[in-house]
Amino acid sequence: MPEHSALQAAKEPTRIEAVMADVRARIASRACPPGTRLPSVRAQAQAMKLSVSTVLEAYERLSAEGVLTSRRGAGFYVAGTVAPLALAAIGPKLDREVDPLWVSRQSLETDDATLKPGCGWMPTSWMYEEGVRRALRAAARADGSELTEYGPPLGLPSLRQHLSRRLAANGIDAPPAQIMLTDSGTQAIDLICRFLLEPGDTVLVDDPCYFNFHALLKAHRVTAIGVPYTPTGPDVEAFRAALEAHRPRLYITNSGIHNPTGAVLSPVVAHRVLKLAEGHGLTIVEDDIFADFESAPAPRLAAFDGLERVIHIGSFSKSISASMRCGFIAARADWMEALTDLKIATTFGGGRLAASIMLSVLTDSGYRRHMEAVRQRLAEHTATTIARLKPLGITPWLVPQAGMFLWCRLPTGVEAAPVARRCLQDGVVLAPGDAFSLSRSAGNFLRFNVAQTDDARIFTVLSRALAQAG
Repeated sequence: MPEHSALQAAKEPTRIEAVMADVRARIASRACPPGTRLPSVRAQAQAMKLSVSTVLEAYERLSAEGVLTSRRGAGFYVAGTVAPLALAAIGPKLDREVDPLWVSRQSLETDDATLKPGCGWMPTSWMYEEGVRRALRAAARADGSELTEYGPPLGLPSLRQHLSRRLAANGIDAPPAQIMLTDSGTQAIDLICRFLLEPGDTVLVDDPCYFNFHALLKAHRVTAIGVPYTPTGPDVEAFRAALEAHRPRLYITNSGIHNPTGAVLSPVVAHRVLKLAEGHGLTIVEDDIFADFESAPAPRLAAFDGLERVIHIGSFSKSISASMRCGFIAARADWMEALTDLKIATTFGGGRLAASIMLSVLTDSGYRRHMEAVRQRLAEHTATTIARLKPLGITPWLVPQAGMFLWCRLPTGVEAAPVARRCLQDGVVLAPGDAFSLSRSAGNFLRFNVAQTDDARIFTVLSRALAQAG
C-alpha cells in the first residue's frame, strides 16, 4: 500500500470503532439513558449494514470499558449513571463548522488577533467605556450593602422604574411591578422556558433567527419549528400553518431589529401575528436587545398587545457592557410572583451591583449622545461594508434601517460553510447562514457585523476563500 494510502487508512475509523462511536453518541445525547437495552447484535448489524461479528466485537469492547453491561440471554445494556448533557449530540449531527455553539465558541475563545466579522457584538472601542468607568467609581463609594448583599428578587427598584419609563417611550405599558431583572437576555428566555414549557412541547422561531435560540431550546428538550422570515416579519401564512399543524406553546422573535436579517416588523404583520396567537392560545417572547440601535422606534408586539400574551425582554450587553450582565423581563402581572419564585430557585438573589452600575450608565448625561454617535457610525459602516462586499459578488438580502447586521447572499453556487472554514484558517471568524436556519436553507448566506469590518484583511481573506470555492 502506498505510504499516503496507509496513513489515510490509519486515520479513518474502523467499522468496529464506527459502531462504538454510534453507541457513545446515543448515550451522550441521552437517547439511551442508563439501563436502556441496546438493539440486538443482529438488529444493529442490519441497521448499519455490517457483519454480526463486527457489532459483537464493538459491544464487547464497550463492555470492557464499562460503557455497557451484558446480561446472559438478554443482550447489552447501557451501564453507569446518567451522562452529562451534550448539546452537540442531540438531534441530527451538524457539520461542526456551522453549529451554533461552534460559532459562539470561536467568537468567544479566539484571541484578539483574530478578526470577527461573524460575532454579534461591537468592538470595545465602540462601547460606552467612559460611562462604565464613572459608574464603577461611584459604586466603589456606595454603602457597603450595595457591594456585598443580595438584591431583592425582582431586582433594583430604581432600575425597574427607569426601565418602565424607557418601555413607555416605545408604547409598552409595563409598571415597575411587572418588570423583573435578570442576569442577561439569555437568562430571561431560559426562565420563561422553564416557566411555560415541558419537554416535548413545540416552540416557533423565525427562520433564520438568532442561533442561540436553537441551542437553548434544545437544552430544554423541546421541538423548535422554523417559520420563514420576510423583510416585514414572519410569513403570515406559514405562521398560520405552523400553528395549526404543531400547536406550539411559544413563539420567540425579535420585532425591533431582527437578528440576523436586520429586518423590521411591520404594523400590519404584527397585528396579524397577534390575532393568530390569540386564536391559538400562543404566548410570544419578544426579544428586544437591540432597542438602543434604532434610529426610529419599530412596532412592538408588546405595545399592541399590552403584555397580555406577549412577554417582552431586553438587555444591555450589546450597547453598554457584555461583562456587566444585566437584562430584564416585562410580563403580565399575574405571572410575576411565579416567575420571581423561579428566579429565586435558580439564581437566588439578583445582581445588585451590576444593576446599580447599569442604572448609573443609563442615566449618565453622556449615554444618549454616545448612542447617537454609535447609530451614525453603524449607518456609515453599513454603507461601507456593502460597498466592499459588492466586488466580491456578495449582496445584502436587504439594506437594514439600523443596527449592526447585514444578512448577505454569496455568489451563485458558493456555500458559506466551506468559505467560513477557509477564512478561519487565516484568522477570520465568519457566521455561516445555516447556523441561523432550522431548515438549513441558508447555506449560501453569511451574517456580517458591520461594526467588526474595519480591517481590510477581512475582505482579502474572504476574496481568496471565494476564489478557492469557485
